[in-house]
Amino acid sequence: MSKKLLFLFLIVMLNLFQYLNAQKPKTDSLLTLLKTDKEDTNKVIHLYKVCGKYLNVGEYDKSLIYGKQALELANKLSFKKGIATSYHNIGGVYYYRGNYPDALKNHFASLKIREQIGDKQGIATSYNNIGLVYASQGNYPEALKDFFAALKIYEQIGNKQGIAASYNNIGEIYRLQGNYPDALKNYFASLKIKEQIGDKQGIAYSYNNIGNVYYSQGNYPEALKNYFASLKIREQIGDKQGIATSYNNIGSVYYAQGNYPEALKNHFASLKIKEEIGDKDGIASSYMNIGRVAIEQNKPIEATGWLQKALALSKDIGNKERIKESYSGLALADSTMGNYKAAFEHHKLYIIYRDSLNNEETKKKSLQSAMQYEFDKKEIAAKAEQDKLDAINAEEKKKQQIVVYAVAGLLVLVGVFAVFMYNRFRITQKQKAVIEEQKILVDKAYESLHEKNKEVMDSIHYAKRIQTALITSEKFIESSLKRLMKNN
Repeated sequence: MSKKLLFLFLIVMLNLFQYLNAQKPKTDSLLTLLKTDKEDTNKVIHLYKVCGKYLNVGEYDKSLIYGKQALELANKLSFKKGIATSYHNIGGVYYYRGNYPDALKNHFASLKIREQIGDKQGIATSYNNIGLVYASQGNYPEALKDFFAALKIYEQIGNKQGIAASYNNIGEIYRLQGNYPDALKNYFASLKIKEQIGDKQGIAYSYNNIGNVYYSQGNYPEALKNYFASLKIREQIGDKQGIATSYNNIGSVYYAQGNYPEALKNHFASLKIKEEIGDKDGIASSYMNIGRVAIEQNKPIEATGWLQKALALSKDIGNKERIKESYSGLALADSTMGNYKAAFEHHKLYIIYRDSLNNEETKKKSLQSAMQYEFDKKEIAAKAEQDKLDAINAEEKKKQQIVVYAVAGLLVLVGVFAVFMYNRFRITQKQKAVIEEQKILVDKAYESLHEKNKEVMDSIHYAKRIQTALITSEKFIESSLKRLMKNN
């Protein structure tokens, strides 16, 4: 190992050591809890969290052990969410190890349970995971179908992290199909969201994928710029898988530029990490890349050895893309050695796999998936608009009903008041009639009394006149007595 390569390796391992030490307390605290946990749902949660921690740092053996323990206990307790999450984690381990059949088996098991319990976010995550496996197998139409299904759900529930992941995955399929404009469009859409939410690992992933497009377009300076930006973040967060991928991609750019020593240095650095974490697909990719560099260095026999190892491992994990590239490399190595018959056979096999991955029917199905997503998206938007109009109409109708009810209520009150007033009027009229009758009676009585009073007064006056007539005046009597007395 050269001094530069040794120095580079030590830097990587130092960053990994720092990251793992930072993560260790979190994992250790969970492991401590597991020692005292009862056999309940809390223990299941702690088990699958430990599984996820080991999965994130590429320790797949440990991750699988805790994932299976979580699944066993969750099944025993009939804890459906725990069962679904455990299947999800186990599927992730198998995916990173290149065991695609078992990865699909577990992700479909997780999806089924998440659909049963109505876990929308979990359903979307399962669709994304299933799409990733199909993409690794070269089944791009099925991959796009699942990625768009995931994106649709993530948009419905407003999960930005999920939306970003879906954009990224859709962009990767377009890149693999040579549709670079749509690939960049989706990658940049993903990067924008990841920057907004501060997802460092996601940002690194986006930089890496954007670099892939520039690499495919032959824009090597921009490719290296993005690859190094991705590597820097991955070293900061200790992402083993990501670091290995970045070294691999940087090596590929140097290979394309004819800088074979730098290309080999990066490919071997990548291979070492991939072997440590058991990444079969990544190992196959490194074998193939080292083989291609050996061809350019005029070492066809050495190159054939690396490429045969890449082909065998690619067939073992069922990665058609890797199989295709391995056959292409073997055809080139055979031609370099003058073994044209073998070169022709390998080239034919390369064509078969290339066409199966990128034929017109495949592109048609991929386009149908994209069109279906756009149609569904427009349909959802139209439905939302219609729902909005319906809500407005319902509100207006409600207001109209309130007005009608208010007017009706007012009319009822007016009617009640009118009936009340009518009754009061009738009572008043009756009272008035009674009063009139009483007045007439009183008047009659008064007149009768008046007549009687008149008669009495007339009688009194008459008697008075008679009395006046009968009584002699005192003066007359006095004068008469005086006269008589004189006469005597």
